Parts: sequence; C-alpha cells; structure tokens
Amino acid sequence: MIEFNNLKKVYGGKSALSVDRLTVRPNECIGLVGNNGAGKTTMLSLILDLIKATDGYVTSMGNKVNENDDWKEYTGSYLNEGFLIPFLTPMEYFEFIGSLHGMNKEDVVTFLNEASGFFSEDITVKKYIRDLSAGNKNKVGIMAAMMWKPGLLILDEPFSNLDPTSQSWLKNRLKKLNNERVTMIISSHDLNHISEISSRILLLENGILIKDISSGEGTLKELERYFSVS
Repeated sequence: MIEFNNLKKVYGGKSALSVDRLTVRPNECIGLVGNNGAGKTTMLSLILDLIKATDGYVTSMGNKVNENDDWKEYTGSYLNEGFLIPFLTPMEYFEFIGSLHGMNKEDVVTFLNEASGFFSEDITVKKYIRDLSAGNKNKVGIMAAMMWKPGLLILDEPFSNLDPTSQSWLKNRLKKLNNERVTMIISSHDLNHISEISSRILLLENGILIKDISSGEGTLKELERYFSVS
C-alpha cells in the first residue's frame, strides 16, 4: 500500500531520514517507535506530502504522493494541532471534516455518540478548539481523522496528553479499525500500547531503520531492552 523508494530527508546538512526500501502492506498496523529526533514525524510527514523529500519518493497505492492527490481520498491523519481549525467549535470541525467524506450531520452525531467514552466534554457547547486543553485538542484531531473510517490512518503520538480512560478507549478503537481492514501507521513513545495494537514494529534511530519486526509476545520486552539505559 505504502512504499518508500530510496527516501532521504536532509535538514541543514544533517540526515533526518534515510530509508532505501520499505513496504507497508494493506491491513497492517505499523507501530513506529524511537527516541526524540529519530525521524518518526519526518517519516509520517513525507507519507502525507507535508514536506519535500531531499531524494527518493513515497508511493501510496502505486502513485507518488507528491504528484497527485488521489491518496487523500482514503487517508485520515492527525500529527499535531496544526491540522485543526482553531476558530471552529469541535462540532463545527467534525461536521466540516465529515462533509468532505460524504457524512451528514446525523452520521457525525452517531459517531460521536459511539465515541462518548473518549470525548467526555459536551462538544455542542460554544467553545472554540483554540480554547481546549492539549488533551482535548488531541482528541478532536484523532476523532476527526478516524470518524469516516479511512482506508489508511496515520497518527503521531495519539496517546500523548490523554487520561488512562481515554487511552484505553483509543487502544480498543484502533484494534477494532484494524480488524475492519483499516491500514494504520502510528508513532508512539508508549511501548506498551504500541506493542499491543501493532502487527509490526519499525524502530528508527537517527533517521535509520534499525529494527523491522513482527509484533508478538516478546516484542515489548525486546523494545524495553533496546531502550533501557545500562
């Protein structure tokens, strides 16, 4: 579904990402892990054509993402609050995003009712997104990315700033979406959550792919050993 071909991104003479070959297959749930500065957000940004590659390219469903917009029709994503529209209320934002994907107001309300365990605030109140807490901004962005059940879902640190109940809801929801054949690429510093939901783990260090492993019973311990400080 997603392929990297001799992909490189350099900032100020320093390599931020260098991946010769990488394929994300349909229905995989990819967990992207690594310390700060490892290249995770750079990788996601290149997949979404938010930044220009220094060399190489990314394809989605066989098409270069920097040469057409077809991939946007099946890709839901949330990397940071820059994806939001701060002067809208959450409900206005959900309705706007929903309208782009053929959802009417009733569809949006149905989804929000199903997601009540994740977003506990009354989203119908006249409170702008810019005035929400960091955690609730993340919730709005994540919900908008997944509510129309895209074929490909890309999230950057989705568990960040979430309370334990919301983390549990999100983890179960992502598992459900993957069971419904949604392909996912999710970066996270939470090794426990990412090991539990992922079918495959990619570990980046200094922009280089260090590990590419299938997730199983021993994955969490393997990652904990790698990141442990001796």
